[in-house]
Amino acid sequence: MSKDLSNPIIEDSAVPELGFMEAVKHDYWICCLSREASLIARKEVLTGKAKFGIIGDGKEVPQVAMARAFQKGDFRSGYYRDQTFMMALGECTLEAFFAQLYADTENDPFSGGRQMNNHYATPLIDSDGNWLNHTETYNISSDISSTGGQMARAMGLAFASKKYKDLNFEDNSFSKGGNEVSFVTIGDASTSEGIFWETINAASVTKVPLVVCVWDDGYGISVPIDFQTTKKSISKALGGFQLDEDGDGMYIYTVKAWDYPALIETFEKATRRSRKNHIPALIHVQEVTQPQGHSTSGSHERYKSKERLEFEKDFDCIQRMRKWMVESGIASETELDQLEEKAKNEVKEVRKKAWDAYCAPSQLLFGEVIGICDALANNYNAEHILHALIQELKNLKSPLYSEIIKVVRKIYFETTGSQSDAKSSLKQWLDNRFKEADKRYHSELYSDSPYSALKVKEVPAVYTAESEVKNGYEVLNHFFDISLEKHKELIAFGEDVGQIGDVNQGFAGLQAKYGADRVFDTGIREWTIMGQAIGLAMRGFRPIAEIQYLDYLIYGLEPLSDDLATLRYRSNGIQKAPAIIRTRGHRLEGIWHSGSPIGMLLHSLRGMYIMVPRNMTQAAGFYNTMLQSDDPGLIIECLNGYRLKETQPDNLAEFTVPLGVPEILIPGNDLTLVSYGSSIRIAEEAIEMLSRVGISVELIDVQTLLPFDINHLIADSIAKTNRVVFLDEDVPGGATSYMMQQVLEVQNAYKLLDSQPITITAHAHRPPYGSDGDYFTKPNAEDIFEACYRLINESNPLQYPEL
Repeated sequence: MSKDLSNPIIEDSAVPELGFMEAVKHDYWICCLSREASLIARKEVLTGKAKFGIIGDGKEVPQVAMARAFQKGDFRSGYYRDQTFMMALGECTLEAFFAQLYADTENDPFSGGRQMNNHYATPLIDSDGNWLNHTETYNISSDISSTGGQMARAMGLAFASKKYKDLNFEDNSFSKGGNEVSFVTIGDASTSEGIFWETINAASVTKVPLVVCVWDDGYGISVPIDFQTTKKSISKALGGFQLDEDGDGMYIYTVKAWDYPALIETFEKATRRSRKNHIPALIHVQEVTQPQGHSTSGSHERYKSKERLEFEKDFDCIQRMRKWMVESGIASETELDQLEEKAKNEVKEVRKKAWDAYCAPSQLLFGEVIGICDALANNYNAEHILHALIQELKNLKSPLYSEIIKVVRKIYFETTGSQSDAKSSLKQWLDNRFKEADKRYHSELYSDSPYSALKVKEVPAVYTAESEVKNGYEVLNHFFDISLEKHKELIAFGEDVGQIGDVNQGFAGLQAKYGADRVFDTGIREWTIMGQAIGLAMRGFRPIAEIQYLDYLIYGLEPLSDDLATLRYRSNGIQKAPAIIRTRGHRLEGIWHSGSPIGMLLHSLRGMYIMVPRNMTQAAGFYNTMLQSDDPGLIIECLNGYRLKETQPDNLAEFTVPLGVPEILIPGNDLTLVSYGSSIRIAEEAIEMLSRVGISVELIDVQTLLPFDINHLIADSIAKTNRVVFLDEDVPGGATSYMMQQVLEVQNAYKLLDSQPITITAHAHRPPYGSDGDYFTKPNAEDIFEACYRLINESNPLQYPEL
């Protein structure tokens, strides 16, 4: 056992008002509460009161040590076993722990019942979307379940501290001179994920205050470390990252999970050095036990040997801490027995209180609807199925909200064709429940605050006789220049963004003008580029993070889909990250430089806005809109449009393009052609050809795909033309199918059609290299002409004979 605890370490703790012995007892008390909560949580799942439990037993002692090193202003990006840490900080009460276990939408403060237990978050914004003061709080970024997914965000949160320090920002509500540490917790098996290694490398290269805490229990569910990590040790495997005499690399520490004094000392030392020197640190916590196995859905006795199970019993961290406390004279056996018994009783009492709080609203509604249904039953004879359904409703024991609604809806269906006051009351009751459900389960996907992107005032572009005609990239370059001057919190980064000003020159010369701390290059590591964007945006910066080509966005899709797009929703509106992701796509050359995987993005990025401007001027308008909003967005510029001429608006710094508002570029009467991005120019060429044979096409640029045509302009166009064609460069069934669903189903435009709606897309494979392959793979003007002509031919073959 390592040396005894010293007073200075304890005085740096989260409870400095307690003396040495009392502080240790306090930690032990938290450990006992957490362990008992884990035991009760498992029972709640087994009895059916909760659906699933994933708990942090066996990690209690390391986590109270971590809590002592954690200061106000710091951030945690964790995984789903950090309950003891949260309890030690006072950020997770027992009531909150059980409320989340039960998916209590009213009493789960971390996600409003949207996340399974042990997924935490603390408020970073108020109810109006305004930032809170992060320097005065313990900051917990909203957890995700994806193993390793927390690493990229943790890197970004630490990177924000570096930026606040390097840019010499005055102390503000986000940072005190970059003094904040970002802690990330991860299970040892998850260090096999690529993002772990990418983050370790990125953090070491950029020199950020990131403390990586690895809980090593020797398994990844049932798979032992032999199959997980080379040398069977993540700290040994990372030996090449050990800090060298030149200051490159990271601090690496190992400590046993059952050694309380060494844990306190190690966490304090690692965190102090990382905070002071802005060097990342890894704390490899070894010999962690897992008394209840991986989760409530399985048993670790199935795959652990008798010897391993015996080891876990002997080296349980709480029992070892207890032994040390007695041997050190900190507490007697009797005193600790009393603490443990008190913890058991408190957890049982709070569990019942939390369960009653969860059940109370349903019980109230249950009694309410029973009265309505009994009144309804008076209108039907005793043999009617309605009576059996009402009895089924009455037989429900401690029913879930959804179980009540399910039976009541069946009762309502049986009243079809009848009218009564009781039926009207039942319908009103059901309508109210679905309104409640909308708020509970469907809200906060996007911002509804005063800063919502949909509420940004539209400022039209202003053109005069003096307006300059420029190449598209020059328009963007001028826009980014004035935006960096205007928004001091704006920073831009990505592969080749800094020194050469991005591969298409949008940032040319801007690193020299604004410095390498605001416009800078990154390594080729799309996942952590996205993580940097997320973390920076959560801490008050306005990042524009670039992925060089749309095809490469796939490498950064996981953090966008699992993290950024879900952040506001999964935190129930208490966190936001208004990051702007910039990329370019559509036509160039070859399989990995000219893809258009828009359908994939549409289905995976709900919670972000997706903008597809047809030129760089429109792109600038979208950037202006998003820089005023608190929503995250993806802006896809046209890869083949940077050297096309555009007229630059005189009000480039102010003009905005509204989201969800298509634009009619060419009016027409015979059919409506709907498209976006680079396809617009091809459509314009085809429309000119069609006009020569007397076919009038109305061309609509949707401009944004998320949101899509919020005012139903396309349906209005179809009401005039009675025909619609959807065009893009995605695969068949991709974004064109999405647009068709939005127009025909959401906008109810199917009834306006006189002809079958059609889609014009690329072929099912990615585009081959070369101009010939491109021509025969992606839609061209002749394809569009032929498809539109055949559509008109079908309705008027005399005037438009077959081609």
